[in-house]
Amino acid sequence: MKLSEFDFKLPKELIAKYPKIPREEARLMVLNRKDKTLIHSTFKELPKFLREGDLLIFNDTKVIPARLIGRKETGGKVEVLLYQKLNRGTYKALVGGKKIREGLKVFVGKEVEILIKEHLKESTFLVEILKGEEKLKEVGKIPIPPYLEREEEPIDRLYYQTIFAKEEGSVASPTAGLHFSEKLLKSLRERGINFAFITLHVSYATFKPLKEDDVEKNTLEEEFVKVPEETIKKVLETKRRGNKVVAVGTTVVRALESKPFKSYEGFTNLFIYPPYEFKVIDALITNFHLPRSSLLLLVCAFGGKDFILRAYQEAIKKKYRFYSYGDGMLIF
Repeated sequence: MKLSEFDFKLPKELIAKYPKIPREEARLMVLNRKDKTLIHSTFKELPKFLREGDLLIFNDTKVIPARLIGRKETGGKVEVLLYQKLNRGTYKALVGGKKIREGLKVFVGKEVEILIKEHLKESTFLVEILKGEEKLKEVGKIPIPPYLEREEEPIDRLYYQTIFAKEEGSVASPTAGLHFSEKLLKSLRERGINFAFITLHVSYATFKPLKEDDVEKNTLEEEFVKVPEETIKKVLETKRRGNKVVAVGTTVVRALESKPFKSYEGFTNLFIYPPYEFKVIDALITNFHLPRSSLLLLVCAFGGKDFILRAYQEAIKKKYRFYSYGDGMLIF
């Protein structure tokens, strides 16, 4: 299977640069895999597409201000993106700038000092926060996606987080969850919909393009996952009742499918592409993703390649908003 089969042309004006306010007013395309039909709706109407007893599973990861703009002792600019915390003071990071080498010190403002300890691969390094780790939230920036073509703004501190975000560690938001407001959650509860949570800390790999045109030759970077026993208990109860387990986002899919029906804490590099037999999830809520991306391949594996790509063309025709701050789809 070729990666080029998952390409499409998107008019640039359909890339959402800012969030929809209120969140639940975002558009929702509802896809029926069996009938190959689709309905145009909005997220505030989501409850009517679910049944009492269905289970929504969210990713409760929280985006950290992981983008640091610093300088060398000589004054040269260095950008550090902390994407995986290993222990106190030590991180894996992407480091950009001229003549980046092991032993280099980077200063962020007057209170944070970073040591480039070890070159891992390409632009990835092991770094140590020598001073000011407690100041990272103050000096760091939210690493909003590069395709927004703008710097972080105050609105991103609020709307690039889900309302249930609590476990710090992501450099990108689990964007399917951005559409859920307190008002929408209340409507879902009144409908008898149940909720559960996993944690998957989204790494920089979410922005990293797949390089090989032969799909099977590509790999994904590891990401930290925690699936609580309580969540698995709710999944099994939902299945026994004949209700649907609905993953809110591709991160939830990967967390649940990495070790089906098991609680665990560790790392996953599960790469899902067609054909794939899904064992846990029955439905998926997801945004519209970049062409040729691992996220699009996962959605095509679940919804069927031809059907999903046809739905994308319909979304373009109907001027849906794409990517992180864009609209979404429910596939069942």
